[in-house]
Amino acid sequence: MNHIIRFSPIYQDRVWGGRVLESGLSRTLPREGPIGESWEVVDRPEAQSVCAGGAVEGLSIRAAIEQHGAAIMGPAWPVDRPFPILIKWLDCRERLSLQVHPPAEIAPAMGGEPKTENWFIAETSGEAGLIVGLKKGTTRGQFADALVQTKLEECVHRFPVQAGDSILVESGTVHAIDGGNLILEIQQNSDTTYRVYDWGRVGLDGSPRQLHIAESLASIDWDFFEPEPIRAAAEDAIIADSSEFRIRRLPLAAGEALSFAAGEEARLVSVVAGTLSVNGNAEDTITRGDNVLLPFAGEFKLTAGSDGALVLITDRFSQ
Repeated sequence: MNHIIRFSPIYQDRVWGGRVLESGLSRTLPREGPIGESWEVVDRPEAQSVCAGGAVEGLSIRAAIEQHGAAIMGPAWPVDRPFPILIKWLDCRERLSLQVHPPAEIAPAMGGEPKTENWFIAETSGEAGLIVGLKKGTTRGQFADALVQTKLEECVHRFPVQAGDSILVESGTVHAIDGGNLILEIQQNSDTTYRVYDWGRVGLDGSPRQLHIAESLASIDWDFFEPEPIRAAAEDAIIADSSEFRIRRLPLAAGEALSFAAGEEARLVSVVAGTLSVNGNAEDTITRGDNVLLPFAGEFKLTAGSDGALVLITDRFSQ
């Protein structure tokens, strides 16, 4: 299987979304209104990516793995196991809710799934920042009191960001994204989110969105204070290294290439700037905004175009 696997995006309406996926990524959105998320790679009962490329053309990602699991994921991968990574583009025009994902040790009892995720800031504007973790010294009691008094910003750790920054957000970390950010989110395959506070906002239907205060308070890591992002830099770097996945940031000069041997592991390639040709074929390219899968059985050479490229390589998820 020497073809990269491409996927059709699945767009999601969100009250905090906008139209930057259209203007910033040169895409045609399927409808008017605020589009907050593009699910780029997903294997869930409620959402299935459709594949393009070689033997899997037109198949759902679930069907592709069921029929070609050894070639895509490796011979040890159980074909009934869902693809373990979910990739999203997030167009955050307004601040997202303050939320948390349940840690693995308590998620099953709560009927949810853990979710560790990494945010890569592709674009940011104005005074946009991120909220990740608690301010030093904040206790559960102080947080609960601030929630009642609608003063939670006094308890959470907010910091400014610029394009190229990234941060790993582990399950159990309270977090939110400011409006003004375009973010590539690479995450564990989960869709469990507990909202603890929504800044007084109403949803697209005009009603307040559901909060999950008891679940949130049970899930928050009360000892995780003031993490720092990995700042933008010109050199290669590992920007996330968790038990669920690893992400490498690789800036490439024009003509510089990445080579991947067959039979090592499946990998995901996310292009956040520039263009890459695939296996020396100028007609087969991946460009800014694309997220593709390099199957286990394929051998690939990705070469940066004339303007260079910035790519994220996600691996170590198929072990």
